[in-house]
Amino acid sequence: MTDLSLSAKVHLPFNEQSAQNGSTAVPVVLLHGFGGDRQTWLNIQTAISPTRRSLAFDLPGHGKALDWPRIGHAGIAAKAVAVSLDALELEKVHLVGHSMGGAVASLIALKDPERIASLTLLAPGGFGPEINHKLLRRYAAATDPAEMEMLLEQFFGWEFKLPKLLARSAAEARARPGAVETLKAIAEEIIDGSVQKTLPRKEMGELPMPIKVIWGTQDRVLPTRQSHNLHGIVATHIFERVGHMPHLEIPEDVARLIIQNAQMA
Repeated sequence: MTDLSLSAKVHLPFNEQSAQNGSTAVPVVLLHGFGGDRQTWLNIQTAISPTRRSLAFDLPGHGKALDWPRIGHAGIAAKAVAVSLDALELEKVHLVGHSMGGAVASLIALKDPERIASLTLLAPGGFGPEINHKLLRRYAAATDPAEMEMLLEQFFGWEFKLPKLLARSAAEARARPGAVETLKAIAEEIIDGSVQKTLPRKEMGELPMPIKVIWGTQDRVLPTRQSHNLHGIVATHIFERVGHMPHLEIPEDVARLIIQNAQMA
């Protein structure tokens, strides 16, 4: 097993899009949720590319980082992202995280707030104990495309038409050696029995950067009420008829809010 160090200049796999206007402004870094990968951000990267450079990472145990040396809960992923930012010499970034990636982004901001210009969290993990642990465990273990389609439908709003390619691609990714076992192991680290481990919300409210939280009223993974009564000055955006995947369901709105938050920094 390889020991990852800053001197090794290693970083997580990522997709990068440059700003079309040639801007050298602080870049946007995007972190996906549990069971996803960097490809889920392609539409958001395209939407913000007129003015912003962006990088979307694969978190440890996901995508091309399936065999990352250390895999586990959000804290482990946060360290891997921090190492990657150092390796890529990104001294300051706008950080965006979805679900588990939201918990990862929050931990990075808590650890090194001066590095984070703005923080945008989509249905973030860790904002309360409630979590649909049965769905996540079944999703982690699924390999059959038909079963995957039925499970993935639970992640979206009731009116969203799930692309057939999404379930097929997810099932194909699970066919890789070790993929299912890795996801099941990560699930057990982020779920504590039937609840999830929580973030220090009071300390989150004391962070200095602009923070936006985005949630859908039809989220069946993490309840929308976890966005209520947040500490500090946090802009909360609740969307009707949207599920747990706002960046895929309402990408234009999410991209606009990411840019808006970056402009406030």
